[in-house]
Amino acid sequence: MTLTGVDVAEHNSAESCWVIVHGKAYDVTEFLPEHPGGMKIILKYAGKDATDEFDPIHPPDTLDKFLDKSKHLGPVDMSTVKVEQKKESPEEKTRQEMIALKPPLSQCYNLLDFEAVAKRVMKKTAWAYYSSAADDEITMRENHAAFQRIWFRPKILVDVEKVDFSTTMLGTKVDMPFYVTATALGKLGHPEGEVLLTRASKKHNVVQMIPTLASCSFDEIMDAAEGDQVQWLQLYVNKDREITKRIVQHAEKRGCKALFITFTDEGSNVQNGEETDNSQGAARAISSFIDPALSWKDIPWFQGITKMPILLKGVQRVEDVLKAIEAGVQGVVLSNHGGRQLEFARSAIEVLAETMPVLKQMGLEDKIEIYVDGGVRRGTDILKALCMGAKGVGIGRPFLYAMSAYGPEGVDRAMALLRDELEMNMRLIGCTSVAELNPSLIDVRSLTSHGNGVPTDVLSKSVYDRLQSPAQRPKPKL
Repeated sequence: MTLTGVDVAEHNSAESCWVIVHGKAYDVTEFLPEHPGGMKIILKYAGKDATDEFDPIHPPDTLDKFLDKSKHLGPVDMSTVKVEQKKESPEEKTRQEMIALKPPLSQCYNLLDFEAVAKRVMKKTAWAYYSSAADDEITMRENHAAFQRIWFRPKILVDVEKVDFSTTMLGTKVDMPFYVTATALGKLGHPEGEVLLTRASKKHNVVQMIPTLASCSFDEIMDAAEGDQVQWLQLYVNKDREITKRIVQHAEKRGCKALFITFTDEGSNVQNGEETDNSQGAARAISSFIDPALSWKDIPWFQGITKMPILLKGVQRVEDVLKAIEAGVQGVVLSNHGGRQLEFARSAIEVLAETMPVLKQMGLEDKIEIYVDGGVRRGTDILKALCMGAKGVGIGRPFLYAMSAYGPEGVDRAMALLRDELEMNMRLIGCTSVAELNPSLIDVRSLTSHGNGVPTDVLSKSVYDRLQSPAQRPKPKL
């Protein structure tokens, strides 16, 4: 039976709440208290078409997976659904003007340029989610600033006519020593979401890490891959281990080449531009399924359900790297989750500086692959990490900004710019291959001192969206 808009509109309260998504009606009444984003956002669309609100946040298979089939009410005759005329707000009018006036893509010369443009053209709530981090955002800014305390010691009179910065990651040959790391909610920035990043990764022959909290479904992202393109899975572990097992084994069956288990707290400590019922930010809300009881004792269980290489993402101290080696995993990602978790967590590059000398002293540097993410914005940042012993680096937000500002062409140019920077700076430090990068080429003495003699990063400073104190109320009119 086909429902009408009038049928659905009658169910517009917490006592009986129906919504329309992609021309089908769903009874979400019983789900209201369980919705990670709170009841308020669903009730806003009770009895109405919620498709526009649903799409940027949820993979298309969400309702099929998580809402009992008895609550799937069937198709709706959309010609009978009242179309609400959305009045363009002054804010949206200004944003559209900024989109029309945005600089040509050719004027973006580095990754921070994309961030500057994205700040002006993205919707306020989307920008708030992509750009924000925990508490005072000190850790997020330190992730980038830490790279600026590392200096090069370049070699001269080296034949650098031919430069090769290809490498291998977990046995996969890649053209550049970075991967597209997992970031949530890609459709907030572009309607195609993560599949756009899949296509760019293929073009530039780099690995894409598929996020648990993607806007596109896992299968959509896998289906967008071409040929022998390599993808990894980033996994937030569900409290229900059977669900986790199904996800992991399905990923392996579909051809994922590695499993990155992400150790984090329950949800994310992230600010957000839109209120939710639990007042804890969008990321904490959408990731509330994450198991806070996850521990070292669970690693053997994962090793028993998959043959994929297992890596631990979110390691922040050398002692845990040693535990990872002892546990028999294939790698770790040194990461503080982009500054979205614990404020005053050290940057990954600083943890790398602590880790590699210990591993070398113990003869363990070849027992595990070390990756870092957070704050990488330049080709020089990548080279510094590799000189220190990292196998590669993960880059996330810059590609979201490029995608949000310029679509697929933006991501393509962002990766091409990194390629150009890598080539130029490999020549300038006197290296022709990744194998030649080593600690003698850098000076890290300032990295852990946290002194004040750090050059000001003008581009980063101008782009940074400063936190605001509560505004004073206007004086009442007499």
